[in-house]
Amino acid sequence: MTFYLHPYPYRRMARRWVENDQHSLGVNVREEDEAYVFSALVPGLKSEDLHIQVLDDVVRIEGEYKRSSPVDKADESNYLLQELPHGSFTRTLRVPTPIDADHVEAKIAEGVLTLRLPKAESARPKKIKVTSR
Repeated sequence: MTFYLHPYPYRRMARRWVENDQHSLGVNVREEDEAYVFSALVPGLKSEDLHIQVLDDVVRIEGEYKRSSPVDKADESNYLLQELPHGSFTRTLRVPTPIDADHVEAKIAEGVLTLRLPKAESARPKKIKVTSR
């Protein structure tokens, strides 16, 4: 991709219109027999930067990207293009069946958040043995 810079006299005003510190988090969701597995890219975040809540069939993921250094804060007005994530984000997802909140597992490895959300016992498929007389 080629990025061309053109002088634009209203650059600062346009930047203010576009600025928004609230972002959404992209999530991949996979269903297994006994659980749902969520994966999300969260580069640079640690476990203490994330807050995850589960209630019945709703999962809420919140977090915040902090500025990496004081230099970034001081030079903020000099950026022509700023695509690295910053600010807070929230994502709320509803899954088709209730979740067993006591057994949810969350881990971060190499910038990827993985949530394993076991289905509640009432939502798991049950095998029924058929007998004949």
